[in-house]
Amino acid sequence: MDAALTDAFEASRPRLTRLAYRMLGSVSEAEDAVQDAWLRWSRAGAGVDDPAAWLVRATTRLCIDRLRAAKAERAAYRGPWLPEPLIEPLVEPATDAVERAEEVSIAFLLALERLSPLERAVFLLHDVFDQDYAQVAETLERSEAAVRQLASRARSHVQDARPRFTVDRDKAMKLAAAFAAASATADAKALSELLAEDAIMVSDGGGKRTAALRVLVGRDDIIGLFQGLLWRHGEMGVQGLEMVRINGGPGLLLRLHDGPETLAFEPGEDGRIAAIYVMRNPDKLRHLTHQLRDGG
Repeated sequence: MDAALTDAFEASRPRLTRLAYRMLGSVSEAEDAVQDAWLRWSRAGAGVDDPAAWLVRATTRLCIDRLRAAKAERAAYRGPWLPEPLIEPLVEPATDAVERAEEVSIAFLLALERLSPLERAVFLLHDVFDQDYAQVAETLERSEAAVRQLASRARSHVQDARPRFTVDRDKAMKLAAAFAAASATADAKALSELLAEDAIMVSDGGGKRTAALRVLVGRDDIIGLFQGLLWRHGEMGVQGLEMVRINGGPGLLLRLHDGPETLAFEPGEDGRIAAIYVMRNPDKLRHLTHQLRDGG
């Protein structure tokens, strides 16, 4: 393999991975899509004038194909579907615009799930990755007019998912820590003080681990679940806990008796928790194995 081709691909790999994750909502599938793009690049890259643009086009099209193929599987998914958690250490958020927390938040990715594969591609390429409509039209082999229409339709679906306010990062992490302490013993009073009255909780077990099969809505509904778990199983046996950023926001990475689990929190405007996203599906936690092992 020509070294120049390898260097060109590696220079684009981080951007391609970010795009693929936002398209697919899956770390592992994003990595597979980028690997497929690499295979195509290894065969066709020698005659390409603009490697970065070519690789974005190839990756986008591969992701669209994957989304279309997964349509039936997503429709038959057992219980609520959540994206694979994107775990980062507690460092300052990246300054690159495509790394802003609101553009990788779980609420944002769930909003993208409501879009068709083409709408999702147009929205991400234009509104998140700052490509002009001509570039997007070339990538998707559509007219500029069609692309503009797709973008407008996509925006109408995702605009409500963008945060209307910002929460201090340290305060957000303290909120997550307080929730961990209160939920360990299902302290109803402490949980009540931490949760917004209309808070929601979404659990994804994928039918492979126990999880709520509906979205819990309201403070009382969520507290009732934790009290029920305590009554049935006693105090939650947490063998390891790490404070992390999950999809740009505060979160917990847990090791429990039946495997790993992540909790991502969406702070509300009133300083309480507005949403909790719990990932228990083992298929979506495989990429976290090394973090659990290294973090103890």
